[in-house]
Amino acid sequence: MATIEEALEIERLERDIFRGASTKTQLQRTFGGQVAGQALVAAVRTVEPRFQVHSLHGYFLRPGNPSAPTVYMVDRIRDGRSFCTRRVTGVQDGDAIFTMSASFHIGDDGPSHQDEMADVEPPNDLPDAKSTMDPERLWAMREWEHWDIRPVPQDQVTQRPGVVSPQQVWFRYRHPLPDDPLFHVCTLAYMSDMTLLGSSKVTHPDEHTQNASLDHAMWFLRPFRTDDWLLYDQSSPSAGFGRALTGGKIFDRGGRLVAAVVQEGLIRNLRE
Repeated sequence: MATIEEALEIERLERDIFRGASTKTQLQRTFGGQVAGQALVAAVRTVEPRFQVHSLHGYFLRPGNPSAPTVYMVDRIRDGRSFCTRRVTGVQDGDAIFTMSASFHIGDDGPSHQDEMADVEPPNDLPDAKSTMDPERLWAMREWEHWDIRPVPQDQVTQRPGVVSPQQVWFRYRHPLPDDPLFHVCTLAYMSDMTLLGSSKVTHPDEHTQNASLDHAMWFLRPFRTDDWLLYDQSSPSAGFGRALTGGKIFDRGGRLVAAVVQEGLIRNLRE
């Protein structure tokens, strides 16, 4: 399957119009992380290098056709001295399939604090998901063969009072990646859509549901590398009416909180 470099590849057609590559896939609709990642790459290409992306907010409007390229149109909403904002719309066959706002900041001095990382089993002590996954789900490991994904066994997941649906996943890209920090940000945007909605199924393992990402928000808090281990500490605080709210904190191996994610997804019962 596609490498992350191939999945995030875009071509500039005009000053603020880009075309994202379609890649080989087993999926019936375009992976949401790929659309978000390509849209963020397009936004980055319109911003001066001194600005670093610190947040994005996106909506998945329609299922994408994975065999067709996606065109991204960037609106330069604001260019300030410290912040700038871009709005990106992903289009296929004349219809918007994704829209995203991304904010960039030059960085300032200020107070600093963070939550502590949970005490979890280190990734090297856990098996690769390829060796533990249900055979019916092995297609996912083929789809994302370039990612090393190691879920923490549910009986070892950190339990916190009042958190009803926790899930913890270690992950990293298997191969060395370029040093460009913005490439790692776009790679994490791609990866952040993977496994997160699954936290909403922790307390409903036997229910058969239709699942899809509806919206997605991320905040990039500290520098990181996606070719080194990251812990995705997830939970689903609420599910109901066919939707589930999920969230995750992403820590590097040294315990630094590097990103945070919130997503609402479709999780409705399959009709007989």
